Amino acid sequence: MNGVELTLELAPHIAPLLAQRTKNLAEYTPADLTFGNLWLFRREHQWRWHDGSWPYISGLSYDRQSIALPLFDLKHAPIDIIRTLIANHGPLFPLCRHEIGTVGNTGFELTNNRDDADYIYQAQAFRTYKGRALRKKANLMAQLISAHTIEVKPYGTHMRHIALSVLNDWMQEKGKAHGDADEDACKDALNLAPELRLQGFLYLADKQPAGFLLAEPLQEGVWAIRFAKGLARFKGISQYMFHHFACQDKAEDGFVVNWLNFEQDLGLANFRHTKTSYRPAFLLPKWRLFSST
Repeated sequence: MNGVELTLELAPHIAPLLAQRTKNLAEYTPADLTFGNLWLFRREHQWRWHDGSWPYISGLSYDRQSIALPLFDLKHAPIDIIRTLIANHGPLFPLCRHEIGTVGNTGFELTNNRDDADYIYQAQAFRTYKGRALRKKANLMAQLISAHTIEVKPYGTHMRHIALSVLNDWMQEKGKAHGDADEDACKDALNLAPELRLQGFLYLADKQPAGFLLAEPLQEGVWAIRFAKGLARFKGISQYMFHHFACQDKAEDGFVVNWLNFEQDLGLANFRHTKTSYRPAFLLPKWRLFSST
């Protein structure tokens, strides 16, 4: 019932099971379902690993509901197994769109919350910032380039001290106390980027640290933007970072960007406003499965 703490040593056991759940989903892959994401936010969600014939992870959703995250194919699971998981840990979450049809029999209830939905964008939109809706983004990026000399370096852990200085300045700009926001997870990501399959860039303006971006591949050409920290004094740096990342096309390195996933907004007004302002191609719902009897 209690499971075990989620540690990096469990990655070889859990990552393939998550990959099987999201196989062939392309841009419809939820940002949640990677081992790196689960481990980075293990504190927030209090994740616990449960091994066995029907493995799963238990913990808390962002809205503090007890949940079970299945690591098996729902269509092969006995109904009693599903009922027991829900009884012991709460609803199964997150479920993908292809999974909800496999449990549509009576006795279960499916719901989705707008706050949980991922924001999905075509990379092309960030490459051009074309159209009236994105004109302000293009103008901000143009202002940055006009006012500063921008230098970009592929991120490596040898430069984490520079990225950490950006993170510290960003926390101060936002008025955040140490440990608030996603600071701890971001530090873990900067320290262990290769192990967590994170790739990204450090951005300098006039040789001063201005921002960094780390992303994780969800599928071929599909990337979840895990951390993007740009300092406000370099106006337009966020727009520039998203543009630059979306322009990556290094097929020989497997670094092709076709779609960007900006994760969910958690129901926070500032997150929702910012993510909506980039005009997503669509919102990707994630489903919770309850037992109704």
